[in-house]
Amino acid sequence: MSKTIVLKKGLDVPVSGAPEKRLSKTVISDIVAIQPEDFKGLLPRLLVKEGDRVLAGSPVLSDKKNPDIIVAAPASGTVKEVVRGEKRKLLAVLIQTDDKQEYLDFGKKNPADLSAEEVKSALLAGGLWPVLVQRPYGILADPAITPKGIFVSAINAAPAAADVDFAYGDEIAALQAGIDALSKICPVHVSFDAKRYPSSNLNRLKGCEVHLFQGKYPVGNVGVQISHISPIRKDQTVWTVSLHGLAAIGKLFLGGRYDVLRKVAVGGPAAIQPAYICTLPGMPMSELKPFYGAEPQGLRLISGNIFSGRNVGERGYLGFADDCITIIKEGTDKELLGWARPFRFNQYSADHTYFNWCLGWLTPGRKYDMDTNLHGGPRAFVMSDGYYAKFLPMDIYPIYLAKACLAGDIEKMEKFGIYEVLPEDLAICEYADPSKNYIQEMIAKGIDLMLKEMA
Repeated sequence: MSKTIVLKKGLDVPVSGAPEKRLSKTVISDIVAIQPEDFKGLLPRLLVKEGDRVLAGSPVLSDKKNPDIIVAAPASGTVKEVVRGEKRKLLAVLIQTDDKQEYLDFGKKNPADLSAEEVKSALLAGGLWPVLVQRPYGILADPAITPKGIFVSAINAAPAAADVDFAYGDEIAALQAGIDALSKICPVHVSFDAKRYPSSNLNRLKGCEVHLFQGKYPVGNVGVQISHISPIRKDQTVWTVSLHGLAAIGKLFLGGRYDVLRKVAVGGPAAIQPAYICTLPGMPMSELKPFYGAEPQGLRLISGNIFSGRNVGERGYLGFADDCITIIKEGTDKELLGWARPFRFNQYSADHTYFNWCLGWLTPGRKYDMDTNLHGGPRAFVMSDGYYAKFLPMDIYPIYLAKACLAGDIEKMEKFGIYEVLPEDLAICEYADPSKNYIQEMIAKGIDLMLKEMA
């Protein structure tokens, strides 16, 4: 049995709206979208035009830098529209789906009979290379590189996120095939919740290095796990893959087709009867009306979790990398007395600065209907690094890293840990930040600068 890694830092924010463990419905919408912004580092080249017929797995986009990397159609149908923005920037490719889905046949393959290069070739040809994310920087993995490890997180610790056992417990065969394939490239590391692992259906997975973690959010972030298993140093590379990406890889080898259908958790404080749906990436958020009512006004529809997901609105689409959707209210109401009001019985405080902290001890399981209200405005950093570090279980200096990114100081970014993080890893610092700064945005800009100047 693997040694349990106990994280003493972190914060479990008691947000209401966790989805019930039931499948509400299967949604194959009339339209699915392929969005280039879902693939960081991709310079998209359009391979189709409006009116073209595609099958699930047909190439739709390729990378200008590496044409072997393609983004495939998640469903069969007809290319309805190519959406462009300013300066003809490609924003999305919309596909009108068929009533009956058809798939390209890539042929079944046994990973045990393949070499590392053959596995890479199968992933590139099958359109599943984009599920592999390369760190540092969180970009598309480079097929020419052999990383020191591939890391998978089997922990979802964010509020209202998908329950791993419910969402993937029936995908064991596909997950195992995915591990068998990727382990031909380099060692595969899978991290599990130490308390749930003995009874989890996922404990049947083998052929990987198992790591057990115990702690609070962000314990499920693969970046946090990597920092405790094998920290990323300069000139080192690792790859990460999500559980649904791993399952899709397994289905490619077992069934010979591009199958990215997944269970998606729909929850959050403003969700009506939170539950799961089975759907494809690129699903329009308008398909979720039963979960938020007829009118979306005053609501924020987030593709991803409440901390690091993207606000896409009713006209947006489910992101390629997401397996949860969070619905919360926009915090537009103004408070009487503002910050000077001590009695806030319906608000949660990470530092017990509200009067309700004493009641919290009496009701430890209480959940809060949180909204987007910051309860203040952005201002200068007013806390020491020790304050932010108590929430982040990584051996870095979060506030100094954020300031270095804000200043565009590459030398200090390297010194304070830019190679080890993505914006999502510091989401908990952004939540707890009394200065109301957008720390994830700062980290993202710092990574963009590193890519521009150093890559």
